[in-house]
Amino acid sequence: MTQSQGSTSTAQPMHPALAGLETPCIVIDAAVMDANIAQAAQMAQQAGVKLRPHAKTHKMPLIAKKQIEAGASGITVAKVSEAEIMADGGIDDIFIAYPLIAESKIRRAIGVSKRIANLIVGVDSEEGARLLSRVAISEGHSLQVRLEIDTGLRRTGVPYEEALELAQYIHSLDSIQLTGIYTFRGALLDGKSTKDIEAAGKAEGLMMVELAERIREAGVPVQDVSVGSSPTGAFAATVPGVTEIRPGTYVFQDRMLVEFGTCALEQCAAYVLATVVTSRPEEGHAVIDGGSKTFATDVQPNTNPLQLRGFGHVLEAPDALLERLSEEHGILRTAPGTSLAPGDRVRVIPNHICSTINLHNHVYLLEEDRVRQLDVAARGMLE
Repeated sequence: MTQSQGSTSTAQPMHPALAGLETPCIVIDAAVMDANIAQAAQMAQQAGVKLRPHAKTHKMPLIAKKQIEAGASGITVAKVSEAEIMADGGIDDIFIAYPLIAESKIRRAIGVSKRIANLIVGVDSEEGARLLSRVAISEGHSLQVRLEIDTGLRRTGVPYEEALELAQYIHSLDSIQLTGIYTFRGALLDGKSTKDIEAAGKAEGLMMVELAERIREAGVPVQDVSVGSSPTGAFAATVPGVTEIRPGTYVFQDRMLVEFGTCALEQCAAYVLATVVTSRPEEGHAVIDGGSKTFATDVQPNTNPLQLRGFGHVLEAPDALLERLSEEHGILRTAPGTSLAPGDRVRVIPNHICSTINLHNHVYLLEEDRVRQLDVAARGMLE
């Protein structure tokens, strides 16, 4: 592959150990990942809050263990099946940050709770709380629960203004113990997406701390105030009264976080390794062997607040635009003078690494001079 002066990349040369990998595949640079893990742990320690990373990003017990060894108090998951995989992998402190509303899932969660040191589950309605209580009583087991609060994302969570009443109701039920409140708001401020992640994080933290204080004044002794995404977590952590942050993407970083300004491209530990299969440089056109079955499409280009161009950043040709994806094809619009020849390999940092990881059965961990295959153990665990 040759590059014009207008398409100069500052990326490190591709490691020779990647030469034997078939593409498309995901490669994780272990040294970069470890640095990300250490940096987040240090940030949380300095802020005096617990770090409970969301494992949805990597879905691998091995990496969850690395996060805990670096100082994380436990992990967060979204689904009971993910909790089961993590427990099987030796993780013994898990928060299922999702309202459980099916009796079968509650019984499975109780099964996990009985075999690990600490399990917490989410709840956001009277119906869910009653079911949790009834099933816990029938199992002769007590469950720790956290009340999810909707702080503006309008996803799951009890409306903010109704949270106090629901907290009091949950507190009255048997066999469930309300230990805290939690929310996920992300980069949202005054009801709109924003790039002002400092203001967004601090506003989220203040809202939740004020609510926790009102709940305690009403006689419900909640302890944990859990907030924060990868863009906003460091700022939410500075709010007195916040006890925990739950970032996920930071472990690998991705193009979204680069655009938010929370990391540099060099801190992106995971990328898609792809091969150019077709090239017509005179037309500014090249095709790689990864499409929508390789790259997640949930973060669309040209949308607020980030206005990302294309579906990923091509390290070997930073002026190229990954403008279209079909199932097995990624179509690049290349800059004048840039030549991507068939057989050339490129590394692409995706817009969103979390949902990209979930498309792959395994990844390759680059450790110094060797590459190790890791199964994405909780891939596709949706129930």
